[in-house]
Amino acid sequence: MAPQLIGLLIGGLLPALAYGISGLLAKVSTNMGMSVGGHLICIGVMVSFVGVVMQGILPGPLPSGGAIASSSIYGLFWGVGTGGVALGLIRYQAPLSKLAPLYNMNTLITVVLALLVFAEWQNVDAVKLGIGALLVVIGGVLVSLA
Repeated sequence: MAPQLIGLLIGGLLPALAYGISGLLAKVSTNMGMSVGGHLICIGVMVSFVGVVMQGILPGPLPSGGAIASSSIYGLFWGVGTGGVALGLIRYQAPLSKLAPLYNMNTLITVVLALLVFAEWQNVDAVKLGIGALLVVIGGVLVSLA
């Protein structure tokens, strides 16, 4: 199997499954009375545990200051996003089945940023990208209005 295909499976399908299940567990947790802060603390503990395991399995060199800063800022944005989901579930009783398609349109933000920051626009079919992005938006809106 080609390394890029393995990367797509491990880096694409596995996270899709994990994120899908995590959305369900967010709703279970918030329905059981978990606060937004408590939710994020519990998540942070388990993310740290997974990080220790991964570092043990796949050790790497000492990171640079820039790498540490980038990972830390990533965590900040991820925490704000995850906290927003929990807040929507807890305080505003947003249905997860309508909320998830909206917050998963984050892929479009990542795609646009990757096209610009990493010059990936040079390696994509703009027509297919545009049609796919339009379908993602239409799908997210339709599901959230269902």
